[in-house]
Amino acid sequence: MTVSPPAERAGASIEARDLTKHYGRVAAVDGLSFTVRPGLVTGFVGPNGAGKSTTMRMILGLDAPDRGTALIGGRPYRSLRSPLRQVGALLDAGALHPGRRARDHLLWLAQSNGLGRDRVDRVLDLVGLHDVARRRAGGFSLGMKQRLGIAAALLGDPPVLMFDEPVNGLDPEGIRWIRGFLRSLAAEGRAVLISSHLMSELEDSADHLIVIGRGRLIADTSVRELLATASGDRVLLRTANRADAMTVLANAGAVVASTDRDVITVSGLPAERIVAVLGAAGVAFSELAQHRASLEEAYMELTRDAVEYAAGTGATTAVPA
Repeated sequence: MTVSPPAERAGASIEARDLTKHYGRVAAVDGLSFTVRPGLVTGFVGPNGAGKSTTMRMILGLDAPDRGTALIGGRPYRSLRSPLRQVGALLDAGALHPGRRARDHLLWLAQSNGLGRDRVDRVLDLVGLHDVARRRAGGFSLGMKQRLGIAAALLGDPPVLMFDEPVNGLDPEGIRWIRGFLRSLAAEGRAVLISSHLMSELEDSADHLIVIGRGRLIADTSVRELLATASGDRVLLRTANRADAMTVLANAGAVVASTDRDVITVSGLPAERIVAVLGAAGVAFSELAQHRASLEEAYMELTRDAVEYAAGTGATTAVPA
């Protein structure tokens, strides 16, 4: 099987239109609409219980929405004639027969969609499992099962790919590999959707983010735009004269906050003005840098009102038995 050129994948996308799903009185997904575009790695994030897994199941036709539609390349999953050739998905790395050899697991999937043995060997090479292809999957580590699941998703060389927590169980080498691998898949013109709780990994691999909470859309934005908004106009200042610097800058109209023993955060004044104000007051400093928010910081700010299971903070109190 040959690899489709990017031009043939240009129309590949995932579309959710007003997706709604209730379980009893609970709205797991509530009027959710978004588009996953080709050529991008799109992170799909939200707190536990936000509705990510339910949404992915509806996209793949595993759950039926109460309202709305989910389309892959403009068509519902159930109408796809050769689904493995149009969408590859990994939702559960443990969803395989433990007694079946890795290559045989892929082989029956390939044959069910008219794919040849050569493609099985090709994807085993791609995910680094060629040397263990004849081992039974029940003896695989979680990371190896993840690689096998990714291989299964790639069998049909599909233009659309969906992965739920693909980094889970991978060792550092595996994490580094999949980070670059996902980017290479998107660079070929594929639409790549990743659900993950690891913001640090998405910061290094995702181009776009869809953030949901309590089943509803919170944000649909590029990672770059989200980080720029979260970073704002804050400047980090390192100085041994923290108290003097805070007083001088506050008098100049800045908003200042102490973040460490010798570091303060300044907003409301540009860096050039901060330098001028401190210089005029004779307050020395050793470092001045624009604050860059992390993706985790930006995500926490976006979802703070959408967390259903928030742990308490502070000291614990012993409860008598």
